Amino acid sequence: MIEELLPPVVQCVESRQDVPDPVLFPVEAAQVAGAVDTRRREYATVRHCARQALAALGLPPVPLPRGERGAPCWPDGVVGSLTHCDGYRAAAVARASALASVGIDAEPHAPLPDGVLSLVARPEEQSQLATLAARHPEVAWDRLLFCAKEAIYKAWYPLARRFLDFSEATVTLTPDGTFTARLLVPGPVLPTGELTGLTGRWLVRDGLVLAATTVDGG
Repeated sequence: MIEELLPPVVQCVESRQDVPDPVLFPVEAAQVAGAVDTRRREYATVRHCARQALAALGLPPVPLPRGERGAPCWPDGVVGSLTHCDGYRAAAVARASALASVGIDAEPHAPLPDGVLSLVARPEEQSQLATLAARHPEVAWDRLLFCAKEAIYKAWYPLARRFLDFSEATVTLTPDGTFTARLLVPGPVLPTGELTGLTGRWLVRDGLVLAATTVDGG
């Protein structure tokens, strides 16, 4: 599903269930040595997906440990993003010569827990969500906003190397399956100039909401 939201230069692999007996590199195994079995399988399966995606780029399997703020450490010349939620794991990778960054996220298609929306949405976004929910009640728009902001952050962080708070970007969701984000803080400077916003696509299917965005390399 996630490949439907991304350009052809991005290689995507997804799984709806954990891989039996997944193989981890020693540095990866060390990171989840103390985790419960479900967490180890989730961690291993999403990296299995990532190595399959890297193979589609013609690259060999390599360790993909967590780095700063949990972001995966990709091999030189590669950009990518991982996501996992209950019943879904996915990886998306591309050559750094094709894109500057990729961000994907998947969430269960259900309303956010009570009290979370005020932490995620700016006032103008909350107003937008109310309008969208009245017109298209079949979509959990609050969860979609959260999903889009997570994808945006995953594309932002490798470029900016700093945290992006939920309040530091305002997102406009549209029923046609697209979204735009305007950054409210200075963005990283790319060959094409300062990054001031991102665009992306979203999808609701099979009990999931997915969002993806990319940043051109210039």
